[in-house]
Amino acid sequence: MFERSILKEIAKKEGVSFSYLESNFRKGRVVIPYSNKRKIKNPIAIGKGLKVKVNTNLGTSTERKEFKDELEKLVVAVKYGTDTVMDLSVGGNLRKIRKEIIKASPVPVGSVPIYEVASEVERRRGGLEKMTRDDIFSVLEEQAKDGIDFFTIHAGILRSFLDILQREKRTSGIVSRGGAILARWMYVNKRENPFYEEFDTVLDIAKKYRITISLGDALRPGAIADSTDKLQMYELFTLAELVKRCRRKNVQVMVEGPGHIRIDEIKFNMWIEKKLCDQAPFYVLGPLTTDIACGYDHIVSAIGGALAALWGADFLCVVTPAEHLRHPSIEDVKLGVIASKIAAHSVDLIRFKDEWERDKVLSLARAKRKWREVFKYALDREKAENYREQKKISLDDICTMCGKFCSLRLIDKCNLLK
Repeated sequence: MFERSILKEIAKKEGVSFSYLESNFRKGRVVIPYSNKRKIKNPIAIGKGLKVKVNTNLGTSTERKEFKDELEKLVVAVKYGTDTVMDLSVGGNLRKIRKEIIKASPVPVGSVPIYEVASEVERRRGGLEKMTRDDIFSVLEEQAKDGIDFFTIHAGILRSFLDILQREKRTSGIVSRGGAILARWMYVNKRENPFYEEFDTVLDIAKKYRITISLGDALRPGAIADSTDKLQMYELFTLAELVKRCRRKNVQVMVEGPGHIRIDEIKFNMWIEKKLCDQAPFYVLGPLTTDIACGYDHIVSAIGGALAALWGADFLCVVTPAEHLRHPSIEDVKLGVIASKIAAHSVDLIRFKDEWERDKVLSLARAKRKWREVFKYALDREKAENYREQKKISLDDICTMCGKFCSLRLIDKCNLLK
């Protein structure tokens, strides 16, 4: 259990009562990613009745091993409001990168341990198929000691699902990196998913270090054609079973969700997760409502994320414009975070007075053309100021869109609102 002072601090930020937060935390409907190995400047809670949270992925790739940019991305993500970050590095000195990110991050940090396991086994033995139980759990223990706050564990993909995958001829196959690693290992070794077989060992480590488990959706649809298909549902049933096992051991747990989902199926996906998983917090990866928006997937994700949050999602994963195309730049991360924050805020403002007031105050300032006040409450203040300053204007209280025919200015002169 957390110190009472931490719960009070979070409850105040959320605009809920201490008793509400504590009750839902005890029921597992709220999680607080906060390892007992570190101090977090900005602790947060995710779940029922709370503000929608946003996660930003960072990390190197096998093609981009320098991590200086990843630390700059962290700074940008925090500046524009991310609530957590995840280190998904697979290139370079993985432990050094992780420790630097944890040290620099004022927000909770998550990881996907199977990435490091596969990367290290590939480097040392020439093939990820050669990883062993000891390889897996030594990495989990090491990452836990370093202060990771939440693990994504792909324990829901079972060996029997690979036969269904072959039979169903899924359009996108497996798009989860962790899911693909485990599917390859199971296929070659003809053995069950080690995370599923030894889930109690995962829980023992998580409990020891107060790590929140995020149950990864290895079989999430990666194409609209696969939206809400059999494999996605089979895995969700498995994840529901694992949620119960986490709670029996008093380990915090949330569930990861789709993926590429048709817009008319988002509501059902939120409902079925909450029903099967007994209101466990839901962490959605998008969802993306179309496949054709290459270079604009941050916009697609904001559309899907807003609808998902409206119907029950608690946690949105940032999708950048670079999704599916390249390793994201610092600017890509900024745009992705802002898009996700817009989606989250669009739902929060109908539920929380302080979020509503931010819009109200900005709108009043805009009506009076008090630009400095507008900028103060804008999500991206710098961009708003730059747009305003780019064009010379004849009067301070207008913009170059309507000029002297500014509707707000005309109404002001009539005194109709006084």
